[in-house]
Amino acid sequence: MYEGELAEIYDCVQADRGKDYAGEARLVADLVRARNPEAESVLDVASGTGSHLRYLRADFPDAAGLDQSPEMIAVAERHIPEITMHQGDMRNFDLGRTFDVVTVMYSCIAYTDDYPDLVRALATLGRHLDPGGVLVIEPWAFPDSVAVDDLATDLIQNDEGAVTRFSHAVREEDAVVMTVHYLVATPERGIRHLTDRHRLALFTREQYLAAFAAAGCPAEFVRPEPFGLGLFVGVKQ
Repeated sequence: MYEGELAEIYDCVQADRGKDYAGEARLVADLVRARNPEAESVLDVASGTGSHLRYLRADFPDAAGLDQSPEMIAVAERHIPEITMHQGDMRNFDLGRTFDVVTVMYSCIAYTDDYPDLVRALATLGRHLDPGGVLVIEPWAFPDSVAVDDLATDLIQNDEGAVTRFSHAVREEDAVVMTVHYLVATPERGIRHLTDRHRLALFTREQYLAAFAAAGCPAEFVRPEPFGLGLFVGVKQ
């Protein structure tokens, strides 16, 4: 998904957009506390550069992250070196321990391939929860509400140079395919062109709820601000 320099660029773009990672982490913590007031440990899956995890640890001091990309993990370890980061696939990892909270933020659950793959992922996440533990997943758009032929642009400038990001998303059956182009300009290396591609699977609300139930974590769907796509919150039986 992300290789080398793209992980650094991703972090730069999200910081420039002003995404409120701290506020989102506090809201997730509130949802967890309402269901498990004694929760102390969290595993953030598909944790990327650690932007949510650095704030989740304030409420859950026994914190760890997991991501499939070594490059994303390398950036996270520079930001939060005191937190253990694991490399693994959300569908089949095994850390040999359980947590009070497991989170999958920023719609990363959509990197599963199809519904059986979603079920496998949630079963793996559920196995890493203590009884009474809370599973929080931020979904991708539902099939009946996804935008098609969507175009987005970003321009980031700082003392080190500039990045222009163009993304184009199209619907392909039960997924959205997003192609991202970057123009990266620095005094040392001039102007370079990088390309990234993402396939984000589309699942209905009912499919998410069924996958949660199959994992032994019956869930509800909530729409708190600022999560425009909502959150699924399940509790391990």
